[in-house]
Amino acid sequence: MTTPAADALFTTRAMTDVFSAQALVRQMLRFESALARAEARAGIVPVAAADAIAAACHADRYDASAILAEAARAGTPAIPLVRLLTERVDPASRGWVHWGATSQDVVDTALVLQMRDGLDLLAGDLHAVAARAADLAQRHRHAVMAGRTLLQHASPVTFGLKSARWLALVVRQIDALDALRVDALALQLGGAVGTLAPLGAAGLAVVARLAEELGLPAPDLPWHAERDRIARVAAAVGIVAGAMSKIAGDVVLLAQTEVGEVAAGDGGSSAMPQKRNPVDAMSALASARLAVAMVPTLLDAGGHEHERAAGAWQAEWVAIPQLFGHTASAVASVRRMLDEAKFALSSKIVEVEARTSVSRPPIMPASATGVSPAQISKSSCPSSRVTPSSVVNCFLSRAGLTTMLFSGSMASSIKTLFWISSRFSAALMDSSSMS
Repeated sequence: MTTPAADALFTTRAMTDVFSAQALVRQMLRFESALARAEARAGIVPVAAADAIAAACHADRYDASAILAEAARAGTPAIPLVRLLTERVDPASRGWVHWGATSQDVVDTALVLQMRDGLDLLAGDLHAVAARAADLAQRHRHAVMAGRTLLQHASPVTFGLKSARWLALVVRQIDALDALRVDALALQLGGAVGTLAPLGAAGLAVVARLAEELGLPAPDLPWHAERDRIARVAAAVGIVAGAMSKIAGDVVLLAQTEVGEVAAGDGGSSAMPQKRNPVDAMSALASARLAVAMVPTLLDAGGHEHERAAGAWQAEWVAIPQLFGHTASAVASVRRMLDEAKFALSSKIVEVEARTSVSRPPIMPASATGVSPAQISKSSCPSSRVTPSSVVNCFLSRAGLTTMLFSGSMASSIKTLFWISSRFSAALMDSSSMS
């Protein structure tokens, strides 16, 4: 169950609407209307009956709360919905309502339609996060900062590179969610035990026409008890939540008072008015943890017995909406966190204007140039004080930094960073020997 506080803090209104009781009823009625039309096209249901069924499938005529209350006794919301729909159809057409389908066909397809709408919402916010990360990568490609490994200072990087890695992470999630549409979000239609028997020889034709009506891929076979599709969606959405946790976690650490490299908070304190808490990052981290906790439930629910499950299927009805709701909150929180009006670098991160004309060979790993770090002398740099900023400024041109961030070759970027690090280390060693 969820609480009012959880609904207010760790989901979004838009995603709550997608998985609301009214939305579930609307999608179930959408299935019933499309099923009747598909069967009419296949010559099974009279056209007049299909029209009468479709005319009765207006969600505003149904009390979603009452349907769910009755579902607690019936075991599925499809049973009270089909009964109410049948009552609203003329007597001559009633026998064709829900023809050839079973409760799981209705509920599964409705849930798939809800997940499709949910993925659209996630993708929209992810695109916004990606756009902001791209802007940060471009704007701060010369902003030198300490790289950190195992939470300790390591070799220098730029904030632009960090942002570019966020961008690449988010783009991968957008691509992964898009890939689910190909076959993971598939129509469900199999009848009582997955044989399509009531539809006779026209069964596969009805599946194809129904899939077309709903804009869903048609599966090779019904998948009532084979839940790998649901598991794929759960894993992909859970990974999105984890990706948001990575970005928010970076920002929380960089915004610590003793680090202070970014400012990303406008939250206050009831006892300490000087504080500026990173509320959006905090919300993203909490929401991501709640989302990821739903994934094991959905993976564990994959063990459906025989042709239809007792219990595992029903657990999905709770876990999927919560997974999508919490993930939506995580993505929306990161979007707010990176908003230009809130997010800023501090003076502790040095913006270095890279030199456009430095006498040096093109950037490449030291092994490729044949030059060892010991051959790099302090006199190569214009500054007498060796700092990460001066070394990067000395050895990287504007073109080099741009190549590092936007060449599209991760291997090339890594080699370039190694090249910088080796020269930085050599310069520090040379500085120590001369002091």
